[in-house]
Amino acid sequence: MLGTFQQSQLRIEVGASRETIRDSLLRPLQMQQWLWFQRLNPGMPEQLQPGFSFTSWTGPIAIHHQVDVATPVSLRLILSQGIDGFHEWYWGEGWVQSRLEGISLLPLNLGQTESLLRLRQFLHSKSKVNS
Repeated sequence: MLGTFQQSQLRIEVGASRETIRDSLLRPLQMQQWLWFQRLNPGMPEQLQPGFSFTSWTGPIAIHHQVDVATPVSLRLILSQGIDGFHEWYWGEGWVQSRLEGISLLPLNLGQTESLLRLRQFLHSKSKVNS
């Protein structure tokens, strides 16, 4: 894999419950709503489970994801192709943390920051609908 080794860890506060955050990260139909700048495989399951593989595209760049861990409070994806590394998510009541490490030509910190901001915006709009 060409590129440079990059690592980033970000944590943000969000106005959402642990369960709402979990559904936004583990349910591909919800994930696609806030990751609208990435295309996901058609035919995704209702909820991500360990062992499931899928590909997303950021423009012409494909990133293969292998679900390594999926629990009520965490998600770990092993990445290959456009990024060789991993992406871990942890969450709790009112917060989300993302840790990303890998080798890539893509600016991983920029993409990770954009993803977290979009997730926070999505959760905020969801809480307005539910209140």
